[in-house]
This record gives sequence, C-alpha cells and structure tokens, in this order.
Amino acid sequence: MPHRPVRRLDAVLVDRIAAGEVVERPASAVKELVENAVDAGAGSIEIGIEAGGRRLIRVVDDGAGMSPEDLALAVERHATSKLPEGDLARIDSLGFRGEALPSIGAVARLSIVSRTADAESGAGLTVDAGRKGEVRPAPAARGTRVEVADLFSATPARLKFLKSDRAETAAVADIVRRLALAKPGIRFSLRSDGGTPLVFPAEMGESPDAVLRRLSAVLGAEFSANALPVEMAREGFSLSGFTGLPTYHRGAGTHIHFSVNGRPVRDRLLLSAVRGAYADTMASDRHPVLGLSIACDPGLVDVNVHPAKTEVRFRDPGLVRALVVSAIHDALRRGGARSATTGAARTLEALRPAAFSGAGWSGPHREGARFSPGLPSVGAPAGFRGMREDRQGLDDRLGLGEGAQARFEDALAPPSADIRAQGEEDGLDGAPLGAARAQLHETYILAQTRDGIVLVDQHAAHERLVYERLKRERAAGGIPRQGLLIPDVVEMAPADAARLVAAAPDLDRLGLSLEAFGPGAVLVRAVPSALSGASAKALVADILDALDESGAEEGTASEEGGPLARRLDAILSRMSCHGSIRAGRRLRPEEMNALLREMEATPLSGSCNHGRPTFVELKLSDIERLFGRR
Repeated sequence: MPHRPVRRLDAVLVDRIAAGEVVERPASAVKELVENAVDAGAGSIEIGIEAGGRRLIRVVDDGAGMSPEDLALAVERHATSKLPEGDLARIDSLGFRGEALPSIGAVARLSIVSRTADAESGAGLTVDAGRKGEVRPAPAARGTRVEVADLFSATPARLKFLKSDRAETAAVADIVRRLALAKPGIRFSLRSDGGTPLVFPAEMGESPDAVLRRLSAVLGAEFSANALPVEMAREGFSLSGFTGLPTYHRGAGTHIHFSVNGRPVRDRLLLSAVRGAYADTMASDRHPVLGLSIACDPGLVDVNVHPAKTEVRFRDPGLVRALVVSAIHDALRRGGARSATTGAARTLEALRPAAFSGAGWSGPHREGARFSPGLPSVGAPAGFRGMREDRQGLDDRLGLGEGAQARFEDALAPPSADIRAQGEEDGLDGAPLGAARAQLHETYILAQTRDGIVLVDQHAAHERLVYERLKRERAAGGIPRQGLLIPDVVEMAPADAARLVAAAPDLDRLGLSLEAFGPGAVLVRAVPSALSGASAKALVADILDALDESGAEEGTASEEGGPLARRLDAILSRMSCHGSIRAGRRLRPEEMNALLREMEATPLSGSCNHGRPTFVELKLSDIERLFGRR
C-alpha cells in the first residue's frame, strides 16, 4: 500500500461523522431539539413530524429564545450556553454535548428562527448539509422554532437503516412520553401526518398529585388506581414518584420510567434494582409499571457517558441501588393487602356470558339486544321459533312457571347459619376483605364486603402469609424449629447431597437442620415450626431448586438485598409453599375469616410469592352491570 500522508478532515465531513453518534434516527433529532427547548425554560413545546420525521421535524417552544449573536454560535461545534462555569463534572441541564445542532445541520436542511423577550424582531438562520447561511432578521414570536427537512439527505446511506414511517413515529412518541414524564410542568404536544395528536397538558405545581396526573396521562388511566407513592432520601440522593402494585404489571419493561435530575434515562443499574425490589412479588417474565425521579447534586452523577445521554454513571452505584430497592419495598409494604383493579375487569370479562353462536342464538347477550321471556328472540334456536303461546304458557314449557318457581325456592338451602351469624355479629362486612360466606370447590373463599364481594385463592394467600412470617422470624433472630422424633433420610444424587451439605449453615439459620448421611443422602433432623408436618423429601427437593436458581452468589447476611439475602429469601419462598393451606382442603368459617384478617394485616398479601394475585374484588356495581342492571 502506498504511503498516504496524515491530513486534517474537512469540517463538514467531521460534522457528518459526529452526527452518526448523535443522530441515529428521527427520534434522536427530536430528543435533542426538545431537550434544548426544555433547557431554554419553555412552558409549552409543540412537535410536528412528517413521514416518521425523515421528511420534516418541527419543534416550536416559548422559551427564552436566542439573540442573533447566540444564534450564529449555536450551530458551531462545541458551542453551548449550558456550561457557564466550564465544569463537566457539574452539568445541571438536560444536556451538554455541544454537537446536536451542527450534527443535525450536517445531514439535513436545518432552519432556526428565534426571538428573545426584549427583542423587537427575531432572527433566522439556515444550515444546508453542513453549509451555514447568514443570520437574517425574521418575524417570530418569543421562543424558538426549529425545522429539520429531509433528514439524512446528505448521507443517503443512513436512510436504508431507518424503519417504516409508523415505527419511526412510534419511536418519536416514546421520546415525547419520556420527556413528558420527567417534566410534568411543561405542556407537550406531538402531531404527525395521519396520526392522532398526542397532547399532555401542563400540570401545575410540583405536588405528588400533579406528578400522578401526568403519570396517568402517559401510562394509562388505570395507573392512578393501582399506584403507590414512593418517597425516600439517603446520603445526598432523594427518590420520589409512584410505583405500581405487584399485580399490576406488563409483559415488557417499556413502562418502567426513571429520571435523574429531570433527565429521562434507561439505566441498567436502575432496571436491575427494580427487578430486585419486585423479585418475590412478581413473576420473572412480567414487569412493573412505575415512574420514579432521582434528585441529587450534579457532582454525584456523570450524565455525559453516552452519546445519546440515555445512561448515567453514579459516583456510588451501590448506594443508589439500595435506595431504589428499599424505597420500592417500603412502598409495597405500606400498600398492605391490595390487588390490582384490573383483576376485576378480567374477571368480569371471563364471567360475561358468550353468545350461543353454535345454536344460532343472538339475542339476550349481544350488546344492545333485548330479551323478552314472552316472545322468542330473533335468531333463537329452532325449538323456540314459531311459538305463539302466551307468557304463562311459555314459562311453564320452559320450566319457569309459578309451580316450578315454588319447587325451586323449596329446594334452596339457607346460607350456613354459623357463617352468616359470624359475619353479621362481628361486623366483618365492613372489613377490607369482608366476611367469609362460602368456600367454592374447597379452593376459593367467597367473602362479602360492604359494597361487593371478594374471591380469595386460599393456597396462594396462605403461601404469602407463611412466607412473610418466616421472613419476620428470620429478621428477629432466628426461625423457630421443630425437631423430628425420627430423623428423615432423604436419598438423592451424590452431587445434590453435596450441594445441600455445603449450604447447611445457611439452611440452619432458616430452621432446617440437616447433615450428610452417606454419599447420596442427607439426614433431616429439624424443620421450621411453621412447616411442621410437611414432607421432608418434597421440602428438600424444592430447596435444591432454589439453590440452583440463586446460583453460588456470595454476600453477607446483613447486606440489605444482597446476594445472600436474596438467596435465603428464594429458599424461604420455596419452603413456604409446604406450610400453606392446600387447594382441596375444606375450611371452617372461623378458619376462613382468620385467613382474611391475617391477609389484611400482612403487607404484600395481594400477590403470592410467584406473582399471582391472591384475591379478586368485584364491586356491587360491577356485578349489577354483569346482569344488565346498569
């Protein structure tokens, strides 16, 4: 290869290379422009896009605006107003990289018009594929108007990597939602060609209610009814916002939102902390819904470690992780025995009778349809068509006449006297989970509240209660154990036996005492008192599974949420299943009510250890709608 001298690249080419890091797609350009508007103190920001943003991006704000001199410098590389002291370690704006406007101008046609509050007129400037025009007077309202036309026209190869207009529009909408969550006091609106406008009105004040209203506007109207307030501070960091109930979850992590000093971030440390906080309350393939904000001194976090500014680096990541885990744990425990309101909607949908399409029946259960017992409905089964009896005759034929009704009433057994009396005399109808009225299929407890009913999965509920009891006993200094009159020998593979013996010290503090008994067996001498009567073989098998899942992590017993603590919790979760009321066991009325009262007093009792709901509540109004009374 011939020798080639080193040369300095052309300034326009340098800008286009830099643009590859900053402007990956239209959503990247929108993010940079909207962040500039936020930093300018805008109270309202309007975004418009065409063809997913590749044809046109328009961002209009009512912020401070720029003078002609500032406007000329704004499109120069590494020129910014966001570092007045020149200290990269203390960035208190949404973003300094000093590359957004020149990078966008290098790959598109950029037009900026801006005016400050004290200026008589505005100023305009264009940058076409890196070629900067002159600053000229232009009519403008206070604030800044930026238009980006034909994005990547100067680098057409980049257009091949863009997705469909619909996908690019969705990416822009996601950026706007994240910024709207981080800045509830600002009005945001997004309009696209052919799409429904996305508008988030400004929420006045910084109160928790204002934050919750913005969260509900972005995350869905159901969020407010299923959200728990989060508030905690520790060593220079404060965390606030709202997190969803464990039973209110999604199939993807796209509804987990964090902001750091007002900057939306998708940080792996924070996402890992959320997974740890919900570890024993939510299934591993589900994700919570939350919006949390971290505030700290700018010197405690580096916000400039990623070209797109979506990740941050904390000076003390362990402290931040512990803060997030502790704050969410505290919120979930203060939430008490609550289950997501969406469970009632799913239950009603499952209970709603379907149309008898196979028989051609289309009347009583179709929306808007009416059914008269005296006349056959249109589309009724053939056996009903052509009937012209009077109402009484038809009722008799259908078995609904007075005689049949009398026989039916005679056959009805009154509710169990002891169940009815206990609920009425003790006033349990007024309790959150009501008074037990029946047990269905020896698995589900039906309770009546003052304004509805509650259906409880007895095994799932008791499993959570046993688990929380074991954790309390462990935290109080040790889980009480019960020695076995005859130690139980459990045979297994030699490798499994060796793994159990190695974990014996940890298991001992959980109330399970075992020792080696030959090369392929262990001898179980004691079990936790709460699990007395459980099968030692089944218990040991589940503990082996828990050890496999938790791996060989190491930590200290006192470490809050540390590896060892998580490992012990995983083992306790497995063990608690063996001390729980099984499905198929018939309960006495007092047992059912005792279970309900303990659920009310136990945090996190709205879900079992595996993330399934323990109860579903239906309001009387829901039931009346089910039967067409409303």
